[in-house]
Amino acid sequence: MEFKGFNLIKLLLLTQCLTVLCASEDFDFFYLVQQWPGSYCDTMKACCYPTSGKPVANFGIHGLWPNRKDGSYPSNCDPNSPFNPSEISDLTSNLQSEWPTLACPSNDGTGFWTHEWEKHGTCSESKLKQHDYFATALALKQKTNLLKALTSAGIKPDGESYTLSAIKEAIKKGVGFTPYIECNVDKSRNSQLYQVYLCVDASGLNLIECPVFPRGQCGSSIEFPTF
Repeated sequence: MEFKGFNLIKLLLLTQCLTVLCASEDFDFFYLVQQWPGSYCDTMKACCYPTSGKPVANFGIHGLWPNRKDGSYPSNCDPNSPFNPSEISDLTSNLQSEWPTLACPSNDGTGFWTHEWEKHGTCSESKLKQHDYFATALALKQKTNLLKALTSAGIKPDGESYTLSAIKEAIKKGVGFTPYIECNVDKSRNSQLYQVYLCVDASGLNLIECPVFPRGQCGSSIEFPTF
């Protein structure tokens, strides 16, 4: 009887360990999400430049988000793994330029990176520890170069409107994979290019065609605002 009880305890402990392990690995791919700062700022909601200064007119990283093929996603997976700035001290200057915050009040970006790591990054710990998570996102941004893909097709952040199909085609031609485009609206309620989603395999190394896109869609013609 005692032997059976001991085995039951071991089974329960093993099940608990496996549950924790599975929770940390329960995703199929990443969304690499990049946002256009001009569209973030050109809304009814105010934006503030970071304490490091106005970002350059380029897409900035919003996040690297683990997702599942059924459209759901894990979040806040490991409360025992808080953001630790000392672990990414060698990346700070790159994060300030490539992953800048535009939230108010003006700040150094630490709050933004903390949120992204604790909500999304902790769910990728089975593949990417904290330093690797941020380094991977930075490398992927350089690899995709959205602004070059768009400007090479004559699509510029000049406040003019472009067709959604032309924007998608330009990014697919430049990057090699189909993007999902998210729009927001400016103060005049005009639809504008806000965020671009590309998909990455679960290793964080390779861009892939998206297994599923987020819900929502833009109009057929959207603005690309200045910044």
